[in-house]
Amino acid sequence: MTGPVAVTGLGLITPAGEDADTTWEAVRRGAGTAADRDPTLAGLPVDFSCRVPLARDDLDRRVGRTAWRMSRNAVLAVLAAREAVHDAGLDPRTWDGDRVAVVIGCGLGSDAVREEQARRLEEQGADMVSALTVPQIIPNMAAGEVSIDLGARGPGLAPATACASGATAVAVARDLLASGRCDIAVAGATEAAVTPLAATAFWRMGTLSGRTGAVTAASRPFAADRDGFVLAEGAGVLVLERAEDAAARGARVRARLVGCGSTSDAHHPTTPAPDARGAEAALRTALADAGLAPHDVDHVNAHGTSTPLNDAGEAALIARVLPHRPSVTAPKGVLGHGLGSAGAVEAALTVLTLQHGTVPPIANLDAPAPGFTIDCVTGEPRRQDVRVAVSHSFGFGGHNVVLVLARAS
Repeated sequence: MTGPVAVTGLGLITPAGEDADTTWEAVRRGAGTAADRDPTLAGLPVDFSCRVPLARDDLDRRVGRTAWRMSRNAVLAVLAAREAVHDAGLDPRTWDGDRVAVVIGCGLGSDAVREEQARRLEEQGADMVSALTVPQIIPNMAAGEVSIDLGARGPGLAPATACASGATAVAVARDLLASGRCDIAVAGATEAAVTPLAATAFWRMGTLSGRTGAVTAASRPFAADRDGFVLAEGAGVLVLERAEDAAARGARVRARLVGCGSTSDAHHPTTPAPDARGAEAALRTALADAGLAPHDVDHVNAHGTSTPLNDAGEAALIARVLPHRPSVTAPKGVLGHGLGSAGAVEAALTVLTLQHGTVPPIANLDAPAPGFTIDCVTGEPRRQDVRVAVSHSFGFGGHNVVLVLARAS
């Protein structure tokens, strides 16, 4: 068991808003953000998505003079990291950059750049391929650009555990703090993979919702008629510090990260293990790491992808391990599935649930599917005294990560 880590800063840029406050308010309202007919996906069987509500030019102006060299996912990461660091009351101009770690996960890297440059090569020849192609497509570059932007010279890592990447980044950052490798960790994840190839590939796998006539209602975690997720983008970043260091500098603590659990299914590249055995092991490991029992959990931020298999397995897992029926929410009903960024975004939303004593409703859900004996919050936000919450993240490859977060005081 490791000592608690303080969450002192949050940064979010999502389809629901351009910062943490606007994202939280939109998620709390519980309305889907999917937009009809994404021009990038025109002509495809599924042509809608959840996009960050800022054009690339607006994003670039916010980043400044270095934005020209960055892929979209790196731009989102830099903006979320800046917000998180500012929210923590830290100043990169005065901190000891040698003691600041950056851990920014990413699932796919920049598919948009990869697809565009492949077209250029095929249609226009080698001379028209950008010299920036490799720096823009490799999935670690978002972490690299955040480190450069913040002057953070401590450990720099880029976990890639598919849709668990963001939660993995937070868990790894916690371990870096516990080992003394850094004093501040800027941790989270980013993704900007709403591209024709990615959308087509997920459609071919049968994982995307086909509700082209009702797109805002397409993402329906735990609903009986769920048929897949909505492809999304975004970034989420948390600033983590050892609790004693945060107290020493008089920092506001939003919540405490008290436990982490990571397991592998070792079962199948994309299908979860039967009965969610690996996910259950991650949850039990996280609780043991926190020194807590299952009945201590007040709230679950579910992975809740809106796909038939994943939601069924997760609902059964929650009912089995947490039979006292803690409240359950699933932000992908509002935000869509941000792939590698989802775990970090949802960890940040779990922090806000703890801080505000409010559980957001699951968008597009009136009641959980028959047989799902879990307490899904629906319709309106629920006021609740949440002391301990868990955030689930599960990814292709059989990656399972659970974070246990506790109220600051």
